[in-house]
This record gives sequence, structure tokens and C-alpha cells, in this order.
Amino acid sequence: MSVQKLDILVFAAHPDDAELGCSGTIAAHIAQGYKVGVVDLTAGELGTRGTPELRAQEAKSASELMQLSHRSCLHLADGFFENDQPSIYAIIQAIRRHQPSIVIANAVYDRHPDHGRGSAIVSRAAFLAGLSKIITDDLPAWRPQQLYHYIQDRYIKPDFIVDITNFWDIKLSAIKAYKSQFYDPSSKEPQTYISSNAFLEFVEARALEFGHAAGFKYGEGFTVEKIPGIKNLFDLQ
Repeated sequence: MSVQKLDILVFAAHPDDAELGCSGTIAAHIAQGYKVGVVDLTAGELGTRGTPELRAQEAKSASELMQLSHRSCLHLADGFFENDQPSIYAIIQAIRRHQPSIVIANAVYDRHPDHGRGSAIVSRAAFLAGLSKIITDDLPAWRPQQLYHYIQDRYIKPDFIVDITNFWDIKLSAIKAYKSQFYDPSSKEPQTYISSNAFLEFVEARALEFGHAAGFKYGEGFTVEKIPGIKNLFDLQ
């Protein structure tokens, strides 16, 4: 397995987590020339609506809208993956393959238990990926410089906010690419927590709230594990 270098690697417990949590940030950095990829931990096979195959097609459409350099799925068990050695090795291998400077993972806690577990397992794997005595094919050890967590359904006070004002339309389009999951008045499938138009209104309200807090129109919030350092106070807005 050869190295396919990325600048930012986003992990998501389910297809659509990255779109909901940080697709504006993804699009903003791709526009600046950075290479960004997404690795879905599961195929979302326990979702009430749609099928894993349909979710994969929707993820492909969303990836094209965001102009990702890479997207893949580790096919861990939706709802049942654990912070165990086989799962960690799969994530370590993805980190080493793409050698990202920045890893972004799920919210540290959330309504869906997979999100907090996904957050913890990626955090652990990001550290272990830097240990040379852990062998994963021919891929060299690699530890990202920073690990951030996007904020999902439950409100968490962000440590920093990214301006996504110019990329809100891309974020909304990427979310709506998951037609099986979100608001579709013609759908005959059961209603879920995220399938109402009110949920999309909530997503926009959250982006407006975070944006307002930082002086932007739309924003996405993140939490950190290590405090970021700067050399110039004027780098802060």
C-alpha cells in the first residue's frame, strides 16, 4: 500500500457526519489548495432510512461537491464498533497512508453514541500511529500535528470557529446529497430525528450561531486536544 499524501484527513462514524459537522471547513481549505480526504468508519448500515449501498452513492455525490481528494470506508460495525485493536489498526493504517498534518474527528460526545466512540478511537489511533514498533504493511509511522473535533448535534462550546460564509451553499448541497436521510417530502420511508425540514433549519441556525459568535455570517465550531500556538497575535480574528 503506497502513501497518498493529504493535508487534512477527516474521520466520520457514519456517512454524512463529516458533511454535517465540517463540510464548510473542508470546502474552505480545498479552495485554498489543500488536499482533504474523508474516511467513514462505518457504512451507516443501521440507519432507519436508505441502504448502505445508497449511502455509498450519496457519499460519492457529496464528495464530488466538496471536491475531496479521497474518500473511503473502513466498514467497521455501525453501532457496535469498539475501541479495540482491530479497529484501531484500521484507523492507524489510514492515517499512515495519508500522512495528514491535521486529523479531524467526531464530536467528543453527542446524541449518537457512535460519535463519542468514534472520537475516542480516532484520538487513540492518531497517537499510536506515531509509534514505529506498530507495524502496518510497509507504511511508515506518522503522527498528525493536530487533532480537532467537529461539533455535532449536542452543543459544545467551541475552542475555535472557522468562517464558512462563502462555502455555506456547498455545505448545504453536500448535506442534501444524502437524499435518503434528510428532508424529502416525497419519501415514503419512516420519519426520523434528522429527516424533517426542521432539522435542516437547526443545522443552519447552528452555523449562524457559531458564525455570529466569531463575527462571521456562517461558522463551524471545533474543539481541540492540544492548545494551538501562534507566533503573531494578528493571526487571530
